[in-house]
Amino acid sequence: MKKLINRVEDVVKEELEGVVAAHSDLVRVHFAPNYVVRADAPVSGKTAIISGGGSGHEPMHGGFVGMGMLDGACPGEVFTSPTPDQMVEAMDAVDTGAGCLLIVKNYEGDVMNFEMAAEMAQEAGGRQVATVLTDDDVAVPRSTWSTGRRGVAGTLVVEKIVGAAAKQSLGLAELTALGRQVNVRTRSMGVALTSCTVPAAGKPTFELGVDEMELGVGIHGEPGRKRARLATADAIAETLLGAIVADLAPTAGAECLLLVNGLGGTPLMELYLMVNAAQRILAGRGLQVTRYLTGSFVTSLDMAGCSLTVSLFDERTRALWDAPVKTAALCW
Repeated sequence: MKKLINRVEDVVKEELEGVVAAHSDLVRVHFAPNYVVRADAPVSGKTAIISGGGSGHEPMHGGFVGMGMLDGACPGEVFTSPTPDQMVEAMDAVDTGAGCLLIVKNYEGDVMNFEMAAEMAQEAGGRQVATVLTDDDVAVPRSTWSTGRRGVAGTLVVEKIVGAAAKQSLGLAELTALGRQVNVRTRSMGVALTSCTVPAAGKPTFELGVDEMELGVGIHGEPGRKRARLATADAIAETLLGAIVADLAPTAGAECLLLVNGLGGTPLMELYLMVNAAQRILAGRGLQVTRYLTGSFVTSLDMAGCSLTVSLFDERTRALWDAPVKTAALCW
């Protein structure tokens, strides 16, 4: 294992120390328990948007904390759910009385711990709390880590659109309904060319031959639909988008966002190759790609590969996507 780390036990703490050093204008970081909040939190009168999950997926979620997106994020240990006490303290730091919306990726540990945190906040603190569960991965109906479909890069789309709506002073019920609607209209699927290496394990999570790829891989290295021979960018995009479009079942001429997301070890050149392939394939299937996002946003440590996400837009969700955002990872 070759990684830029000191002690394995200190990876998350020292990463967070680096985050606040680099982005103190945008965020504050609290330690023991660990959570990230907006530098100007709490924002008076605003419904608070909070997410979180295991570390190792950076910049998700801490990189999405800031104006127009998340008010707070709770990082767990690498590929491990944050604990309920982290989430409760994060809610305390950002809630102004307008309520908290939790955006949770569909993994059993995350779902259980966020549910516990919501109950604790409601019973002990009297907070209004609602949850949006993301499950955009079409690769497998369930996996080793989830009951039902996994929440992957489409979570970013939900967080951006809901975050923009929260800035416009929408209430908790409206934001919850919007988040669930965006999730229903968003689908993703990924491919791995290599495994990732978890620092505490010190070796790759799985092995792939030099001419193999894993189609439908999860963001923790969970198995996908099948292991196959390495193919061209066009062929991979066709496979991923075939599954996405079949599941999404859009109407002809539908408008959409295309997110090409690197998994941590993929050069930007290759991601733009996938953009080129994907936009041609979607046009051939009658979809209008009117917005693009390309880069490594929901990663799996050092895994080589990518995921494709398609999110159907209407006039309202397009405008919310376009609304200003200022975070460490997204800014326009």
